[in-house]
Amino acid sequence: MRLVIMTAGSRGDVAPYTGLGAGLARSGHEVTLVTHGLFEPLTAGSGVRFHPTPVDPHAELHSERGRGLHASTTGLGKLLRVVSMARSAAEEMTDDLVLVARGSDAVLAAGAVAPLGRAIAEGLTLPSLGLFLQPQHPTREFGAPMLGGRSLGAVGNHLGGMAVTTAVDQVFTRAMRRLRTRHGMTLPGLAASRRAHERARWPVLHGFSEAVVSRPRDWRPGLEIAGYWWPHDTRSLPPDVEEFLAAGPAPVFIGLGSATVPDPERLSGEIARALRAAGLRGIIQQGWAGLAARSDEVITVGDVPHASLFPRTAAVVHHAGAGTTAAVLRAGVPSVPVPVQFDAGFWAARLVALGTAPCAVPLRRLTADALAPALRRAVGDPAHRSRAQEVARRLAEEDGVAPVLAALDRLAS
Repeated sequence: MRLVIMTAGSRGDVAPYTGLGAGLARSGHEVTLVTHGLFEPLTAGSGVRFHPTPVDPHAELHSERGRGLHASTTGLGKLLRVVSMARSAAEEMTDDLVLVARGSDAVLAAGAVAPLGRAIAEGLTLPSLGLFLQPQHPTREFGAPMLGGRSLGAVGNHLGGMAVTTAVDQVFTRAMRRLRTRHGMTLPGLAASRRAHERARWPVLHGFSEAVVSRPRDWRPGLEIAGYWWPHDTRSLPPDVEEFLAAGPAPVFIGLGSATVPDPERLSGEIARALRAAGLRGIIQQGWAGLAARSDEVITVGDVPHASLFPRTAAVVHHAGAGTTAAVLRAGVPSVPVPVQFDAGFWAARLVALGTAPCAVPLRRLTADALAPALRRAVGDPAHRSRAQEVARRLAEEDGVAPVLAALDRLAS
């Protein structure tokens, strides 16, 4: 089949689909990934074709609107701000998504663009399915991940999940108008379309493991947990990183991925002081936050392959995005999650519950005095590494691509 995978967001919202796409391509499918042009290098050598969309998420997050996300202290406040930001971005991406879908046999829509992907597939009378990296459907069993995941009780959890679903629909109001006016598609409203797809049990596969998040018992049929989709990344570590690793004990990796922070200089100083206080070496990743520190015991790096580096660390301090959380679990090392926003609080709580992390240190409370004891616990208590290795062994036995191939067979039949 000619398949188009549609996604949007930060690197963690894109990279898993390069590995999934590579697996689908090896099975004979022709796969095109459609997302921000910034991420085209991620598909190099994967066998996955790439079509760029015009939006630059790095520029968006560093704009005045993007920096405004840090002004909100609640999950709902941040969600409402990002909905406002994403509305125009979704409209800008629409024409490219339609263009590639017209030459495809099926649409595979990431959670970030699911309402729009479903609508495009419906307008072109193509089959479709969802490929989600977070559990987005409402459930009574845990709080809505996009609101931080804090449980509000069975009823509150379900209502929170419904609120997130409604908010996500609002992202695509302009894009839907564009489908009708520019592309001539006759489509129902977003809410009506969502209800119809739910009644029809629209298939959604989730790219995480049941070893990390059990399938909620109140989910409808058609919502499956497939297992992780590991990014395609064959790079080696840079020479300076190899030299640093060889020069002493295993270091701690500190990186916030695609997250931004209000004051990178202050935060970098707190991280460096925490490493000194804990007596640990450190590799600090600059990332989109712009972190930087250097001494005999600390180096700053750019983009490095997590799969090659993480297994060689003493622990990983990270922003608890879905992709980085997966990479840490795969590596079998303890971690200290530093949740910044959206689903990060949910994943951080899962790591603590699994026993692979001693605690979470939310960004707004990250100081040397808070981080240093968390690092000492993560590195010094062998139970965290033991538990991390146990989870990693289970993940190594799973194949997240196989359930997607099975779902495609069902679509084609």
